[in-house]
Amino acid sequence: MKRRTLILGGLGAAGALVVGWGVLPPRQRLAATAPAPAPLAPGQVALNGYVRIEADSSVVVVMPKSEMGQGIHTSVAMLLAEELEADWSRLRIEPAPVDLIYANIAAAVDGAPFHPDDHGLVRRVTDHIASKLARELGLMLTGGSTSIKDLWLPVRQAGASARTALVAEAARRWNVPASECSAALSAVRHAGSGRELAFGELAAAAAAAPLPEPPALKPPASWRLIGKPTPRLEARAKLDGSARFGLDVIQPGQRYASVVMCPVLGGRVDKLEAGAVAAMPGVSALVVLQGGTKAAGATGGVAVVADTPWHAIQAARALAAAPGAITWDEGAAATTSSADVAAALAAALARDDGFAYFEAGDAPAARAAAAKTVQAAYSAPYLAHLALEPMNCTVRADTASAEVWVSTQVPDIARGVVARTLDLRDEQVRVHPMFIGGGFGRRLDTDFIALAAQVAKAVPGVPVQSFWTREQDTTHDFYRPACVARFEAGLDANGRITAWLNHSASQSILPNISQRWGAGATGLPEVARAQDALAELVGSPIRALGMAPDKTAAEGAFDQGYEFAAARITHSRVELPVPVGFWRSVGHSHQAFFKESFVDEVAHAAGQDPLAFRRALLLNHPRHLAVLDKAAAMAGWGTPLAVGADALKTARGIALHESFGSIVAQVAEVSVGADNAIRVHRVWCAIDCGTAVNPAGVVQQMESGIVFGLSAALYGQITLDKGRVLQTNFHDQPVLRLDACPAIEVIVMPSAAPPQGVGEPGVPPIAPAMANAIFALTGERLRALPLKLA
Repeated sequence: MKRRTLILGGLGAAGALVVGWGVLPPRQRLAATAPAPAPLAPGQVALNGYVRIEADSSVVVVMPKSEMGQGIHTSVAMLLAEELEADWSRLRIEPAPVDLIYANIAAAVDGAPFHPDDHGLVRRVTDHIASKLARELGLMLTGGSTSIKDLWLPVRQAGASARTALVAEAARRWNVPASECSAALSAVRHAGSGRELAFGELAAAAAAAPLPEPPALKPPASWRLIGKPTPRLEARAKLDGSARFGLDVIQPGQRYASVVMCPVLGGRVDKLEAGAVAAMPGVSALVVLQGGTKAAGATGGVAVVADTPWHAIQAARALAAAPGAITWDEGAAATTSSADVAAALAAALARDDGFAYFEAGDAPAARAAAAKTVQAAYSAPYLAHLALEPMNCTVRADTASAEVWVSTQVPDIARGVVARTLDLRDEQVRVHPMFIGGGFGRRLDTDFIALAAQVAKAVPGVPVQSFWTREQDTTHDFYRPACVARFEAGLDANGRITAWLNHSASQSILPNISQRWGAGATGLPEVARAQDALAELVGSPIRALGMAPDKTAAEGAFDQGYEFAAARITHSRVELPVPVGFWRSVGHSHQAFFKESFVDEVAHAAGQDPLAFRRALLLNHPRHLAVLDKAAAMAGWGTPLAVGADALKTARGIALHESFGSIVAQVAEVSVGADNAIRVHRVWCAIDCGTAVNPAGVVQQMESGIVFGLSAALYGQITLDKGRVLQTNFHDQPVLRLDACPAIEVIVMPSAAPPQGVGEPGVPPIAPAMANAIFALTGERLRALPLKLA
């Protein structure tokens, strides 16, 4: 806090200080700000914030990222083990404490709405200042497909630094030059004499020496782990059941709380009459839950605390069913239904063209002069996250401390939320991050954590696991925003695009989630104030890092590789009383569907093959072109398709999309049954994600993203009636079943570029690839999600 106060004081008081501070490099990320990176187990030695060595020479990777099925624990461990020269078979993971060295710098830098082709001075200055702000004030976050990008350098430097210290200590003991020593398999060896010392024998003395400067990192030619397909570290624990997720937490004397949330989004409890429910078997307390600020969209309710989960659920159901037991203040959303949402979005789309995220040439003039124009409008609904593990959190609290066991993507925000709720200091709260049974962005929010802390406050000294049923989870989510878009394209006499105009409208996520985060993290409001002060000094481009404009609203529309001579891509922000949040691939999830479907429409209007049409728009983007060509070759684009065993005719559709730094092309092979049922038989996918740290993990994430995207494209939809979500469980909000899953083939393109995101980029292209295949097969252009034939 002293550092934050100093920086913010300087930002507000003296421009010279800002400039001087701004030109300095970001602070180091190896040594934690606390005296030790975390409480150490007996026999452990910390060499820096990421490396601990145990007496038996086992290596502990201090892990700042949350594992939610994306394989990040394995990939990060590979980075560290590569430079440390650790024995991979004797390596394990421990969660990192909350510390500023673990703040996600890549997420802050990626948050500015710059086009990927923009490498100008303003972009470079903005990225530099964003990285500094993130290091000083930022948050510890797993999201935005940034984990490997964020840790690519610091974790390798941590491994190299620890190896250097261990080698130096061995050389000192042997009285030989360090250059004659080398590390391998968690031991240091002297080449001349053959002597060897294990890491565990050297660690204590090496840790006592000053932290060495990180040496040069290993060249790719000498990598033995990076780039090699590697099994997941946590796979065995997940297979044998020993892995512990949030719902698996059991503490001595633990009780359980089931929640009854206001049926209207954003509503609160007005009056509670516990009645007979309080006397039901096993029930020990009923707690009124305040959902937070209405502006932030959190919903209130009642928690029923009992001695077993079954007693808690039964009592909660009885409470919900009892007439007059709870009187609700339904709030602003009670007058909002799906028709109102559609009308508000349509009005915003028609009213103006909002904020311009990208402009090139004079698109309106080029459209007016075009030989032919093509127009279309698209829409996408709200979507729920539907994580397999519903929301849950276990908290034990008293007046002096609290412990939290939770599956979260933001452990520092979680700590702050609990501290604010319990009137504690941050350092009085300890968070135990658990495996996450599906995040998809939902666990970037902390509403369920704040409610669990309220329950624990009412039962002091007793650990209470608050959990949501599937129905409560589905109907009280922070949803992927509904969005609408319109397109216009101008073509010349040769069928080439001369003008591209795209305007979309939706709610904005960042202003909402910043309020929710800000309720528990003092750093976030400080970041906003710092960004405002910087904006006054260096201009509006820095303001793009703040809450307006929100990059996520238009990402996927403005930040693509297609080369348009004249283009204008804009977005309008719409205010609605429906809580929204990050959903896997965020704006790309719907903007890719809009954009890639319309590219196909324009290709058809120009009388050109969709693949050839796209290729002509990528003359100066060889990486995009290579990915597109690879996916097309994998699918045999242009060759006849065989009739399937079910005798149904099939067709292929193609889509190309860049997101989170990675370029993905997909081809979908689709058929349509007699009942208009859409079936995807095969998907071919090519990705250029830069250096693939664990190619096996990249393939898994592409497969995962395709299945996730197919579920949304075929079934995903959240609808509202007077503020009430109508979908409740998998029976009316299905996900793709095993018997409907297509065969998926993935190729990871070789690359020496720095690694980019892979957790989300597999999602956006699949919906437009499907829609384009359906058009090729039926001649019907589907412009609304989920995809349904008339």
